[in-house]
Amino acid sequence: MSQDVTEIPITPSTPAGVDNPGPDTQAADGGTPADKRGQISWAIFEWARNPYVLLITIYVFAPYFSNHVVGDPVQGQAIWGYINGFAGAAIAILAPFLGAIADLGGTRKPWIIAFTLVMVPAMIALWFALPGDGGIGIWGVALCIVTITIAYEFSAVFHNSMLPSIAPHSRIGFLSGLGLALGNLGGLLILIFMLVFFTLPGNVPWSFIPDTPLFGLDQSLFQDSRISGPVAGMWLAAFSLPLFLFTPDAAKNTIGAWEAMQKGVRRVVQTVMRLKHYRNVATYLGARMLYNDGKTAVLIFGGVYAAGVFGWGTLDMLVYGIILSVFAVLGGLIGGWLDDTFGSKIAIMTSIGGTTVGLLLAVSITPNELFFQPYESTGPIWSLPFFKTLPELLYLCVVIIIAIFITAAYANSRTMLARIAPAKMMTEFFGLYALSGTATAFVAPILVGISTDMFDSQRAGFASILLLLLAGMAVMIFVNETRAERADGDH
Repeated sequence: MSQDVTEIPITPSTPAGVDNPGPDTQAADGGTPADKRGQISWAIFEWARNPYVLLITIYVFAPYFSNHVVGDPVQGQAIWGYINGFAGAAIAILAPFLGAIADLGGTRKPWIIAFTLVMVPAMIALWFALPGDGGIGIWGVALCIVTITIAYEFSAVFHNSMLPSIAPHSRIGFLSGLGLALGNLGGLLILIFMLVFFTLPGNVPWSFIPDTPLFGLDQSLFQDSRISGPVAGMWLAAFSLPLFLFTPDAAKNTIGAWEAMQKGVRRVVQTVMRLKHYRNVATYLGARMLYNDGKTAVLIFGGVYAAGVFGWGTLDMLVYGIILSVFAVLGGLIGGWLDDTFGSKIAIMTSIGGTTVGLLLAVSITPNELFFQPYESTGPIWSLPFFKTLPELLYLCVVIIIAIFITAAYANSRTMLARIAPAKMMTEFFGLYALSGTATAFVAPILVGISTDMFDSQRAGFASILLLLLAGMAVMIFVNETRAERADGDH
């Protein structure tokens, strides 16, 4: 499951006195588009970046950090919340300034290269996070994760802003979708690679699995978990090269970075001020801030929670990640069907409602409880080396439902804004949509961290996300699925 990427519709412009050269010979911003190799190279950058999310923040490294580096699943979940909350706050503060540079500052590739050069060594450094607060320790991991998370989000800002300058208007949707598809596919393949070559060897007698882990890794030292950092880093370094080599950049702008930031932030402030004329859109953006934070928190903490409550190791988490990644694809299809059949508002309410019910069911299952009722295990239900008990299998089924609805909600959210924003101000409002996705990104992780600490319970911390999902649903009730008219004086 990858995080939400905003696709901004842009209408191509043709300079005065010049015949329209046609949809395939002019970029969406009016310039010259990249060739097919340059366009595909742009999409491959998603393939390069997305494995970090799956390997580090969700399925492999985060549970290892919580259970073994911190050594206490409850405290580990709380600390993971504070780390992500701090990173989210930094992103919320800096995003408008970096977005302004991306929009007005001309060249983007130097920024992407710089952020990549920051991310790669920080990912590789996670190898040195040893059990029991050894190696770089908790503080070293915190520094690496905060650094990577900030650079990751800002690389996306500049990467997304390249799209209108490299693709014709007729291919923007295709390339955006191709990037997302490649990102999810790359993440799925790297999870399978980790499972087959690092974690399954020595644990199953299957003939198609190597007898020993690749590179001679020692699973007893959790090296099959720690290798996730270097794998993500080297993958990013290798597959970023096509973008840097083959995708053309925009021309360097005469405007400086500082002036671009000033102009861009003023523009954001002016747009926010104009929201008083568009109350329905403003209400929707407020609702999205709440439920989007909730959805993201479910992704961030789902693996940490499962590993702590059920004692899952790297093998369980990799299989878990592969299964959820497959079903996330189905979620996109279901989201599209809901939207086309019932409209965006009902689709969003259904998606958030499904996520809420799924989360409630998830926290109702532990090794000793099924749906908050006591359960006494009768032993393993099969011989496979993962998900051996009934509670574990039921939890997996519940989280599959969550994965489907979270992915559906991401798709429905984008469509909702396209249905209700003024037609001639679409780009401006999609800019606010992107801002609303980062403005409160720190709230959910900190809420989970505080709740986990306060109640000394992973269950209570994970369940606190319900507050954001329910609040988002409550605000969505007041959103009408009708297109706003442009107010007088707006242009």
